[in-house]
Amino acid sequence: MRPSAIGFACLAAITAAACSPTSDLDGTSGRLARTSNETLVQITEDRIGGITGETVYGSKTIEAALPGFTTDGIQTAVENNTEWALAAFNSDGFQVLQVFKGKNGRVRTVHGVTHHLQGPNGERIGMTFSEIGSSRADCRVGRNLWRGMAICVSEGHSNVELVYAIPGYQGPFDRLPAENDLFDAELQRILWTPKS
Repeated sequence: MRPSAIGFACLAAITAAACSPTSDLDGTSGRLARTSNETLVQITEDRIGGITGETVYGSKTIEAALPGFTTDGIQTAVENNTEWALAAFNSDGFQVLQVFKGKNGRVRTVHGVTHHLQGPNGERIGMTFSEIGSSRADCRVGRNLWRGMAICVSEGHSNVELVYAIPGYQGPFDRLPAENDLFDAELQRILWTPKS
């Protein structure tokens, strides 16, 4: 007897997730954990891990600011285009951060991309808009490559933004979705920009 297409798709999804270096099982049910209690990097208003507004952009300086981490060049999507950045990986090979170069040769911005980091108000990748308590008034609609996403300021931290994806959202894409659609939006990235 042949396995059903749905069963095969589920098996493929579970296998792919289990092989992903950023996935974690919750330890009890065998399901992927949505958030984590392990914090590899703490984000504050003044720093993200050991990276500050004075950190020079480069592999050696980023690795020195994040002991135990390694870096590698990647190309990744930002809101309006794709850019080269340095990805920072922990000792287990998890990609934790994406570091972008500024015009002054220093770090311009850093994207937190794993649930093993914590924002200034305890935000974690995978948490929902309602769990974090973001206010719709502090959000704007994403554009271009982040179309359909909500980009919100972290409460009390104007240089930290939270990027939410809205599961199944079909538009309109020129404005934020209704409050009830935002309720279950999931945090995908935490963006830190050094204060001027």
